[in-house]
Amino acid sequence: MTLRGKEFPEDFLWGGAVAAHQLEGGYDEGGKGLSAADVTTLGGNGVPRKITDGIDPNEYYPNHRAIDFYHRYPEDVKLFAEMGFKCFRTSIAWTRIFPNGDETEPNEAGLEFYDKLFDECLKYNIEPIVTLSHFEMPLHLIKEYGGWRDRRVIGFFMNFAQVCFERYQDKVKYWMTFNEINNQTNFETDGSIFNNSGIVPKPGENRENLMYQAAHYELVASAQAVKLGHEINPKLMIGSMIAMTPIYPLTSKPEDVLFAQRAMQTRFWFSDVHANGFYPKWLLNHFKKHNFDMDITAQDLKDLREGTVDYIGFSYYMSFAVKDTGKLEYNEEHDLVENPYVKASDWGWQVDPVGLRYSLNWFNDRYHLPLFIVENGLGAVDKLTDDKKVHDDYRIEYLTNHIREMKKAVLEDGVDLIGYTPWGCIDLIAASTGQMSKRYGFIYVDENDDGSGSLDRYRKDSFYWFQNVIKTNGSEIE
Repeated sequence: MTLRGKEFPEDFLWGGAVAAHQLEGGYDEGGKGLSAADVTTLGGNGVPRKITDGIDPNEYYPNHRAIDFYHRYPEDVKLFAEMGFKCFRTSIAWTRIFPNGDETEPNEAGLEFYDKLFDECLKYNIEPIVTLSHFEMPLHLIKEYGGWRDRRVIGFFMNFAQVCFERYQDKVKYWMTFNEINNQTNFETDGSIFNNSGIVPKPGENRENLMYQAAHYELVASAQAVKLGHEINPKLMIGSMIAMTPIYPLTSKPEDVLFAQRAMQTRFWFSDVHANGFYPKWLLNHFKKHNFDMDITAQDLKDLREGTVDYIGFSYYMSFAVKDTGKLEYNEEHDLVENPYVKASDWGWQVDPVGLRYSLNWFNDRYHLPLFIVENGLGAVDKLTDDKKVHDDYRIEYLTNHIREMKKAVLEDGVDLIGYTPWGCIDLIAASTGQMSKRYGFIYVDENDDGSGSLDRYRKDSFYWFQNVIKTNGSEIE
């Protein structure tokens, strides 16, 4: 089957993806409270970001201004419309709506901001795709309740979700509950469990037990939100959001294959619960084997069954590889090995376009639900020329190769794919490092890692390339 001339479905959603804390700025405007992102400092390639106890005047917090989307969104949405976006994925900053997270009444100024943003999108027939919790948990909930270690946070999240569903139900059809909920599989890394769950582990705590308990509360909150959203408006499509990194066996040695299978189970049991409504048996056995103290009630299990998601949203940047360790328990901090068959980006991320087709088929075979690629892209150092151009052929090549595999999955394999929103469609603050120099966008933002720069926007070569991809509905991707 030749791909040339073949198009994606007519209603396919082409667009781009961002997160509120990585581009909005205005961290202390419009009644907004402090979030986890607001106390996370600048890092670098191989230099972890620090999490501070409140704002330290001697530290630099790149998310505070970000790219000032809070004030410049009309200009940016107009650029998205020029590219031909059918949709735009962003998140609602929890602390714009509930500054502390545990208030009973929402902040009207925050609600009005998103009203204006969504209206601006809809003016250009751009459909908002909204994530409720995208690594921006209220700092007050972290300090007062310990983040998602506390069951009471389920209720606070539900207040937030209810307000958002009721307010924006006529403007937003597609929702996701928790961004990359499975990244906290890296429970030994403070940043991962802090970003996902707002948890600062105490000395001597069993981090794995803590991660599973927090994730359980999040999954219950997600299920309750799905059920509530459908009660508010049955037309809402509410999905999960999973960080997809397929994990291959390094060789065909049976022990390598078995270990890779367990690695996949360990990383993707989250989507099992989202989609199936119950815990896989191997994981329940794992809890018993390690004597984990889990607070899981009969009502929780009922909620999980009744609140399964409508679709699977996922990010895809890279694949992993593993080999047998002699112990059938996967630890992502220690067990990954280099795959000799794929190259890596400047930040060490393995570039594997075929893995995207593999991932689409893996999800399709496992859950039989619509899929949505809500993040994919290449972080790279872009150079702005004297005549204000960015020649990012490397990004065009990366995205072309991935769209080609996506196209095969849809047209040849029959995968039900809703849309494709490459990550960081406009340059923004990198979540992992806090850098601006790790750029993903089709639109260059004149800002440096230290926050200096004019914030002026410039179209990259990839801007015009993606504009044509959307215009032709992918028909020219061979």
